[in-house]
Amino acid sequence: MKSLTRRLVVTWTGLGPRFLPFADAATPDLPLSRLLRLSLFQASVGMALVLLVGTLNRVMIVELHVPASLVAIMVSLPVIYAPVRALIGFRSDNHHSALGWRRVPFIWMGTMLQFGGLAVMPFALLVLSGGGNASNWPAWIGQAGAAIAFLLVGAGVHTTQTAGLALATDLAAEESQPKVVGLMYVMLLVGTMVSAVVFGQLLAEFSPGRLVQVIQGAGLATMVLNVIALWKQETRRPPRGAAPAKHATFRESWEQFITQANALRRLVAIGLGTMAFSMQDVLLEPYGGQVLGMNVGATTSLTATFAAGGLIGFGWASGVLSRGADPFRMAAGGALLGIPAFLAVLLAAPMASIPLFGAGVLLVGLGGGIFSHGTLTATMNSAPKEQTGLALGAWGAVQATAAGVAVALGGILRDVVSALAARGFFGESLAMPATGYAAVYVLEIALLLATTAAMAALIGSQRSGGLPRAFTEEYERRSS
Repeated sequence: MKSLTRRLVVTWTGLGPRFLPFADAATPDLPLSRLLRLSLFQASVGMALVLLVGTLNRVMIVELHVPASLVAIMVSLPVIYAPVRALIGFRSDNHHSALGWRRVPFIWMGTMLQFGGLAVMPFALLVLSGGGNASNWPAWIGQAGAAIAFLLVGAGVHTTQTAGLALATDLAAEESQPKVVGLMYVMLLVGTMVSAVVFGQLLAEFSPGRLVQVIQGAGLATMVLNVIALWKQETRRPPRGAAPAKHATFRESWEQFITQANALRRLVAIGLGTMAFSMQDVLLEPYGGQVLGMNVGATTSLTATFAAGGLIGFGWASGVLSRGADPFRMAAGGALLGIPAFLAVLLAAPMASIPLFGAGVLLVGLGGGIFSHGTLTATMNSAPKEQTGLALGAWGAVQATAAGVAVALGGILRDVVSALAARGFFGESLAMPATGYAAVYVLEIALLLATTAAMAALIGSQRSGGLPRAFTEEYERRSS
């Protein structure tokens, strides 16, 4: 039995570097097994994201009959915490505790917030929908409870992910840091896919009681995964009782970061692209349910399809960027790929084609993965060694803020256009539920075109302003 177990471990370890993107980031001091265990915090984040922007928005809109605009606002509430990610990264860079940990206290605090939000959320949603005895409660009770639950989960996700990614870069050698952070995001996509499939199976036969069980089970799984991920990961230094070192203030550090060449332009381009790929997050599953007649299990599997596309995009981009490709050019290519993807989603309604819809969702994930990896690599390459947490926090803050604003705008735009279409404002031929969704997808295509233009400007400025650190090192290595 021991020999069989040993053989399985050796086989799995050998498969990792060949088939898992960024698995070559492992080193003798930081083995793949330890990296994968640390990445479990990303699996818990992916699970929360599936609930927030996948399963729950479809359940609230279709099964619980909550207006899409209200759902979009609820899902986008965590954006309130997004700008704080840069501050969280800075604080975790410079945190001093008696136990000698910098990152672990922030990750644990985020875990507790995430767990608390998931514990409260199912009951708040039932009150919000007015189902069962919940109709005896005032409407504002459900709205306030759901808002608090979404805010807690969002705060937990932002805190855990920012400090966790910074911890991953602390453990890795400088030349491996971008690959390690890339591996963390691959595991986020893997967690998203697995969670989407599991939630889809569990909610195939929907009932309010089953919804409570699934969400609270996700809260318990979050605690378990994050405890395993953190166990003996961060070294306790400086020793207990040591005097804290003096560091620059957040304002000074931020001014140093934002005055780097193209820093502000890069963040603007990241925001545009993120909005373009995120506006449909709250609408894909309701679109499949309302327009194409898909059930809860089938629409939840769309999240897994989307994540699979992102995983493929990350893996492909990893191989190309490791050979010295321009990360801004890579991000622009991902934005361009999103245009035919959204066209496929648009055409799925008039053609009543679920396979075309699924193909479009896969391509949206693929383009989004390539875009995210390109911008992530550019951010890591330009980050000063002492500002890793701040740089990752700024990247995450822009992404999360743009995504939250896009989700809210998408839901509101869909409701407004659908209401006008139902009144015949666009003519009888467009007086259908698909019209509201189509308006959002057309706007996303326009944003993708703007993103491509912004990335083209960055490519030109990069040529004139010098290559990032990683590409300079690669050039020097090949020249020698």
